[in-house]
Amino acid sequence: LQVVLGLVLAEIGLYWKHRLAHEWPPLWRFHAVHHSVTRLWFLNTGRFHLVDTLTGLAVAMPLLLLLGAPNEAMIMVSAITAIAGILTHANVEMRCGVLNYVFNTPELHRWHHSKVTDEGNRNYGETLMLFDQVFGTFFLPPRRPPIDIGIRHPMPATFWEQLKAPFSRAPL
Repeated sequence: LQVVLGLVLAEIGLYWKHRLAHEWPPLWRFHAVHHSVTRLWFLNTGRFHLVDTLTGLAVAMPLLLLLGAPNEAMIMVSAITAIAGILTHANVEMRCGVLNYVFNTPELHRWHHSKVTDEGNRNYGETLMLFDQVFGTFFLPPRRPPIDIGIRHPMPATFWEQLKAPFSRAPL
């Protein structure tokens, strides 16, 4: 029960941080590094700008720490979130049925990486789809997910250029 509660509490911060990273241009500039991939691959789950990573850490665990969650529960929440991230970024085609309404799945997350803004600005849940359901951002249309994923503008090729990109005036 502590792990389930921990997932829900961590997901509150993760959902809103992720949503803001898409809908607020200053944060999008950093999050766009993650979305610039043109093919989902399990390693993409760790491909983030340092600023994006730090803001994610700032919202995920502090509430659990403040509430005195046991270390074991926090480790399990972190592990489940990491495994979900790897699975949702794996280049696999999975039909998950009713699980789509509870957990973030590869099927849902492909929509989230769509270049079409109305499709990509959905399915913000890291592990759970609870807050997407509550706040109306859940998206699972009855057609195949997009193959064309990424961002509308090119991202620099090298790691160092990508670290600098959000600070430039170039559109991302």
